[in-house]
Order: sequence, then C-alpha cells, then structure tokens
Amino acid sequence: MFARSLLTVAGAVALGLTLSGCNALTRLSEVGSAPSLSQIENPAVITGAQPVAMPMPAPEPLHQEANSLWRPGSRAFFKDQRASDVGDILTVVIQIDDSATLSNKSDRTRTNSENAGLPAVLGFESKFSKVLPSAVDPSNLIEATSDSSSEGTGSINRSEAIDLRVAAMVTQVLPNGNLVIAGRQETRVNFELRQLQIAGIIRPEDLTSTNTINWDQIAEARISYGGRGTMSDVQQPRYGQQLYDILWPF
Repeated sequence: MFARSLLTVAGAVALGLTLSGCNALTRLSEVGSAPSLSQIENPAVITGAQPVAMPMPAPEPLHQEANSLWRPGSRAFFKDQRASDVGDILTVVIQIDDSATLSNKSDRTRTNSENAGLPAVLGFESKFSKVLPSAVDPSNLIEATSDSSSEGTGSINRSEAIDLRVAAMVTQVLPNGNLVIAGRQETRVNFELRQLQIAGIIRPEDLTSTNTINWDQIAEARISYGGRGTMSDVQQPRYGQQLYDILWPF
C-alpha cells in the first residue's frame, strides 16, 4: 500500500514537472538576474503559422482615370502615409476601462426515506424467525434514509483600466483590402518584465490621419498584457498547489 502511494506521489510530481518544465527552467536560468528580453521576431508568428482566411467578396478591378491626379482610396492628392501594405507600421491605442460585479448563491437540501414491510406471506411469516435473526420485524423488513445538502457561493468584483499605445505591423493584406496586424512590446523595469501583444484585422479607412487606430475597431482582436518576474511569481500559487487543485477531485 505504501509503495502504491509512493508511486502515485511520484507520478503526480513528474506530471507537475512536465506541465511546468519550460517555465521552471526559464525561471531557474534567471535566478539572481532580471528577466531577459526575447529576440525580435517576425510579428506574423503571433497570428499563427496559417494565414488568416475570412469570407471575402469578389475582387473589384481598379479603374484608372486618364489625366486624373486622384488615386482611388486616397484621402489627398499626395501619397497616403497610412499603413496599407505588408511591413507597414501603425499605432494601436488601447484604452480599456471596464468593471463588472457578479454574485450568486445556491443551496440544495434533499431528504429521502423508504420503509417496506412484509407482515403476511401466506402464513409463512411465522417461519422468518428460523431463517432471519430473531430481532426481525416482518412489518418493517427494509428501512432506508438518506440526507444530502450542498451550498455554493461565488462572487466576482473586477475592475480593469489599461491605457497603452503599441506599434503593430501589417502582416497580411486580405483580398477585400482589410489588413491583418500583429505587434508585440516588452518593457523591463528592475526585475519585472511586462509583455503586451496585440493581433487582429482592421479596415484601412478606420486609420486616422496620424496612422493610429483604436483597439475597439480591431476585428478578432487578441490583446494580451502580462509579464513575468519576481512580482508575477509571488502573485500566483506554487506549482505544487496548482497541480493539487487540478488533480484533487474533492
């Protein structure tokens, strides 16, 4: 029995090390030093290896007007400086001020009682004492009771305020002219590394004249703001506790 319990504990520890191996090795390599910044990579990797595919209308041919200084899609006679092609850079303005409060409570109580007897069976009830214990009462042969109760209480009080600006790059131009953008920003202050990632699809006409766009104008937006470091470590449970909470069924 002890050997089986030991094998179970060893298996749980091995599973925990497997689940957290990459992050644990990274943290061990940074003991005594600040988190290292990641290398600059192709931002298209943020949106995944596969190009974004969306329902698209039939492409419309571009008509050139003879002897005309106006270019279709331009806001002025001069070259449009806003992002429009793969590799162009634009600025995403993120201003999130969100709050939510939710609370609920549930109670459940259930009581069951069953009683069954067999006081007369063609006169054979007098023979019960020879087969069954002497304390058996034919009028009350079976009696069962059960009680169950559960109580649950939950509450959420969330408040978020983010005011950031991040530069993103156009990684793909869709057939209807919409732009797939992706960007990543890392800032290290002392021993804490903050990471901001953004990806999504925008319309070129939503870009302002200063080549900026608001985050709520991004379709399929994926915004991630977090980090790693000393403060992030102390704000989350240890790996053993997380593993225990996941695997423990009660």
